[in-house]
Amino acid sequence: MPGKMVEFPSNGAKTSAYLATPDAGKGPGVLVIQEWWGLVRHIKTVCDRFAAEGFTALAPDMYHGKTASEPDAAGKLFMALNIAQAEKDLRGAAQYLAGQSSTKKLGAVGFCMGGQLALYAATLNPTIGACVNFYGIHPHVKPDYSKLSGPVLGLFAEKDGFVTPQVAKETDAAIKKGGKQSEIHVYPGVDHAFFNDEREAYNKAAAADAWKRTLAFFRAHLK
Repeated sequence: MPGKMVEFPSNGAKTSAYLATPDAGKGPGVLVIQEWWGLVRHIKTVCDRFAAEGFTALAPDMYHGKTASEPDAAGKLFMALNIAQAEKDLRGAAQYLAGQSSTKKLGAVGFCMGGQLALYAATLNPTIGACVNFYGIHPHVKPDYSKLSGPVLGLFAEKDGFVTPQVAKETDAAIKKGGKQSEIHVYPGVDHAFFNDEREAYNKAAAADAWKRTLAFFRAHLK
Protein backbone atom coordinates (compact mmCIF):
# COMPACT_ATOMS: atom_id res chain seq x y z
CA MET A 1 0.00 0.00 0.00
CA PRO A 2 1.27 3.49 -0.78
CA GLY A 3 2.50 5.58 2.13
CA LYS A 4 1.22 8.82 3.62
CA MET A 5 2.55 12.16 4.82
CA VAL A 6 3.08 12.42 8.59
CA GLU A 7 4.61 14.96 10.98
CA PHE A 8 7.18 14.37 13.69
CA PRO A 9 8.50 16.67 16.45
CA SER A 10 11.83 18.30 15.63
CA ASN A 11 13.26 20.38 18.46
CA GLY A 12 10.01 22.09 19.40
CA ALA A 13 8.81 22.47 15.80
CA LYS A 14 7.29 19.92 13.42
CA THR A 15 8.79 18.44 10.26
CA SER A 16 6.90 16.55 7.57
CA ALA A 17 7.89 13.12 6.32
CA TYR A 18 6.65 10.39 4.02
CA LEU A 19 5.90 7.12 5.87
CA ALA A 20 5.41 3.77 4.12
CA THR A 21 4.50 0.71 6.17
CA PRO A 22 4.40 -2.99 5.23
CA ASP A 23 1.18 -5.01 5.06
CA ALA A 24 2.21 -6.67 8.35
CA GLY A 25 1.89 -3.24 10.00
CA LYS A 26 5.44 -2.95 11.32
CA GLY A 27 8.82 -3.88 9.92
CA PRO A 28 12.45 -2.95 10.57
CA GLY A 29 12.67 0.85 10.37
CA VAL A 30 14.66 2.47 7.57
CA LEU A 31 15.32 6.20 7.29
CA VAL A 32 15.32 7.17 3.59
CA ILE A 33 17.08 10.46 2.85
CA GLN A 34 16.46 12.52 -0.26
CA GLU A 35 18.72 13.72 -3.05
CA TRP A 36 19.23 17.41 -3.72
CA TRP A 37 15.86 17.55 -5.53
CA GLY A 38 13.94 17.38 -2.25
CA LEU A 39 11.24 14.99 -1.06
CA VAL A 40 10.06 14.20 -4.60
CA ARG A 41 8.04 11.31 -6.03
CA HIS A 42 11.13 9.13 -6.62
CA ILE A 43 12.06 9.11 -2.92
CA LYS A 44 8.47 8.32 -1.91
CA THR A 45 8.52 5.42 -4.39
CA VAL A 46 11.74 4.12 -2.79
CA CYS A 47 9.91 4.16 0.58
CA ASP A 48 7.01 2.23 -0.97
CA ARG A 49 9.47 -0.33 -2.34
CA PHE A 50 10.97 -0.81 1.12
CA ALA A 51 7.48 -1.30 2.55
CA ALA A 52 6.73 -3.92 -0.11
CA GLU A 53 9.86 -5.76 1.12
CA GLY A 54 8.62 -5.73 4.73
CA PHE A 55 10.33 -2.60 6.07
CA THR A 56 8.85 0.54 7.65
CA ALA A 57 10.35 3.45 5.69
CA LEU A 58 10.38 7.12 6.65
CA ALA A 59 11.66 9.94 4.42
CA PRO A 60 11.95 13.27 6.29
CA ASP A 61 11.42 16.44 4.26
CA MET A 62 14.86 18.01 4.66
CA TYR A 63 13.85 21.09 2.60
CA HIS A 64 10.59 21.73 4.49
CA GLY A 65 8.24 21.82 1.52
CA LYS A 66 10.64 22.98 -1.20
CA THR A 67 11.56 20.82 -4.19
CA ALA A 68 13.44 21.39 -7.44
CA SER A 69 13.20 19.91 -10.92
CA GLU A 70 16.20 21.67 -12.51
CA PRO A 71 19.84 21.22 -11.40
CA ASP A 72 20.39 24.97 -10.82
CA ALA A 73 17.47 25.23 -8.39
CA ALA A 74 18.46 21.93 -6.74
CA GLY A 75 22.02 23.19 -6.31
CA LYS A 76 20.77 26.32 -4.54
CA LEU A 77 18.61 24.29 -2.12
CA PHE A 78 21.51 21.88 -1.58
CA MET A 79 23.95 24.68 -0.66
CA ALA A 80 21.35 26.49 1.46
CA LEU A 81 20.70 23.41 3.63
CA ASN A 82 20.85 24.50 7.27
CA ILE A 83 23.07 21.82 8.84
CA ALA A 84 21.98 22.62 12.43
CA GLN A 85 18.33 22.23 11.39
CA ALA A 86 19.17 19.10 9.39
CA GLU A 87 20.74 17.60 12.51
CA LYS A 88 17.53 18.25 14.49
CA ASP A 89 15.39 16.84 11.68
CA LEU A 90 17.50 13.68 11.44
CA ARG A 91 17.36 13.12 15.21
CA GLY A 92 13.60 13.73 15.29
CA ALA A 93 13.02 11.44 12.33
CA ALA A 94 15.03 8.62 13.91
CA GLN A 95 13.13 9.00 17.19
CA TYR A 96 9.76 8.95 15.40
CA LEU A 97 10.77 5.97 13.26
CA ALA A 98 11.92 4.03 16.35
CA GLY A 99 8.28 4.09 17.52
CA GLN A 100 7.11 2.59 14.20
CA SER A 101 9.86 -0.03 13.85
CA SER A 102 9.68 -3.76 14.69
CA THR A 103 13.41 -3.74 15.48
CA LYS A 104 15.43 -1.76 18.02
CA LYS A 105 18.12 -1.04 15.43
CA LEU A 106 17.19 1.20 12.49
CA GLY A 107 18.71 1.51 9.05
CA ALA A 108 19.58 4.71 7.19
CA VAL A 109 19.95 5.01 3.43
CA GLY A 110 20.47 8.13 1.36
CA PHE A 111 21.19 9.19 -2.19
CA CYS A 112 23.57 11.96 -3.34
CA MET A 113 23.18 14.66 -0.64
CA GLY A 114 21.14 12.12 1.32
CA GLY A 115 23.97 9.60 1.26
CA GLN A 116 26.17 12.00 3.22
CA LEU A 117 23.23 12.87 5.50
CA ALA A 118 22.57 9.15 6.11
CA LEU A 119 26.18 8.78 7.31
CA TYR A 120 25.70 11.89 9.43
CA ALA A 121 22.44 10.55 10.91
CA ALA A 122 24.18 7.27 11.73
CA THR A 123 26.81 9.17 13.76
CA LEU A 124 24.13 11.17 15.64
CA ASN A 125 21.79 8.32 16.58
CA PRO A 126 23.04 5.18 18.35
CA THR A 127 19.78 3.49 17.25
CA ILE A 128 20.99 3.45 13.62
CA GLY A 129 22.69 0.08 13.31
CA ALA A 130 23.36 0.01 9.56
CA CYS A 131 23.88 2.68 6.91
CA VAL A 132 23.81 2.53 3.11
CA ASN A 133 25.43 5.45 1.32
CA PHE A 134 24.57 5.89 -2.37
CA TYR A 135 27.23 8.25 -3.82
CA GLY A 136 26.90 10.67 -0.88
CA ILE A 137 28.13 14.26 -1.04
CA HIS A 138 27.69 17.53 0.84
CA PRO A 139 30.58 19.96 1.43
CA HIS A 140 29.20 21.21 4.77
CA VAL A 141 28.35 17.84 6.33
CA LYS A 142 31.28 16.28 8.18
CA PRO A 143 30.33 13.05 9.97
CA ASP A 144 32.51 11.84 12.85
CA TYR A 145 32.89 8.22 11.76
CA SER A 146 34.15 7.11 15.17
CA LYS A 147 30.56 7.62 16.39
CA LEU A 148 28.98 5.14 13.97
CA SER A 149 26.95 2.44 15.72
CA GLY A 150 27.03 -0.07 12.88
CA PRO A 151 28.51 -1.01 9.53
CA VAL A 152 28.36 1.05 6.33
CA LEU A 153 27.74 -0.10 2.76
CA GLY A 154 28.88 2.41 0.13
CA LEU A 155 27.54 2.21 -3.43
CA PHE A 156 29.32 4.39 -5.98
CA ALA A 157 29.64 5.00 -9.72
CA GLU A 158 32.82 4.78 -11.79
CA LYS A 159 31.96 7.80 -13.96
CA ASP A 160 30.76 9.99 -11.06
CA GLY A 161 32.29 13.47 -11.33
CA PHE A 162 31.05 14.52 -7.87
CA VAL A 163 31.95 11.44 -5.83
CA THR A 164 34.79 9.88 -7.80
CA PRO A 165 36.01 6.33 -7.13
CA GLN A 166 38.95 8.00 -5.35
CA VAL A 167 36.55 9.87 -3.01
CA ALA A 168 34.72 6.57 -2.44
CA LYS A 169 37.98 4.88 -1.43
CA GLU A 170 38.88 7.77 0.87
CA THR A 171 35.46 7.61 2.58
CA ASP A 172 35.87 3.85 3.05
CA ALA A 173 39.36 4.37 4.51
CA ALA A 174 38.16 7.17 6.84
CA ILE A 175 35.38 4.97 8.24
CA LYS A 176 37.84 2.11 8.83
CA LYS A 177 40.30 4.54 10.41
CA GLY A 178 37.48 5.47 12.84
CA GLY A 179 37.45 1.81 13.86
CA LYS A 180 34.18 0.98 12.06
CA GLN A 181 33.09 -1.53 9.43
CA SER A 182 32.81 -0.41 5.83
CA GLU A 183 32.49 -2.07 2.44
CA ILE A 184 32.21 -0.32 -0.89
CA HIS A 185 31.13 -1.26 -4.38
CA VAL A 186 31.93 0.90 -7.41
CA TYR A 187 29.71 0.17 -10.41
CA PRO A 188 31.67 0.25 -13.68
CA GLY A 189 30.51 2.40 -16.57
CA VAL A 190 27.72 4.22 -14.70
CA ASP A 191 27.30 7.79 -13.48
CA HIS A 192 26.15 9.63 -10.35
CA ALA A 193 22.43 9.03 -9.63
CA PHE A 194 22.35 5.69 -11.47
CA PHE A 195 19.67 4.52 -9.00
CA ASN A 196 17.16 7.27 -9.85
CA ASP A 197 14.81 5.90 -12.50
CA GLU A 198 13.47 9.39 -13.23
CA ARG A 199 16.87 10.73 -14.33
CA GLU A 200 19.02 10.26 -17.45
CA ALA A 201 21.84 8.65 -15.44
CA TYR A 202 19.59 5.72 -14.46
CA ASN A 203 21.15 2.33 -15.10
CA LYS A 204 18.72 -0.54 -14.70
CA ALA A 205 21.28 -3.32 -14.09
CA ALA A 206 23.35 -1.34 -11.56
CA ALA A 207 20.21 -0.07 -9.80
CA ALA A 208 18.81 -3.62 -9.51
CA ASP A 209 22.07 -4.95 -8.08
CA ALA A 210 22.39 -2.02 -5.64
CA TRP A 211 18.81 -2.57 -4.44
CA LYS A 212 19.52 -6.27 -3.86
CA ARG A 213 22.67 -5.43 -1.88
CA THR A 214 20.81 -2.80 0.16
CA LEU A 215 18.00 -5.18 1.16
CA ALA A 216 20.46 -7.97 2.05
CA PHE A 217 22.57 -5.54 4.11
CA PHE A 218 19.59 -4.29 6.13
CA ARG A 219 18.18 -7.79 6.61
CA ALA A 220 21.55 -8.94 7.96
CA HIS A 221 22.06 -6.04 10.38
CA LEU A 222 18.63 -4.86 11.56
CA LYS A 223 17.65 -7.27 14.29
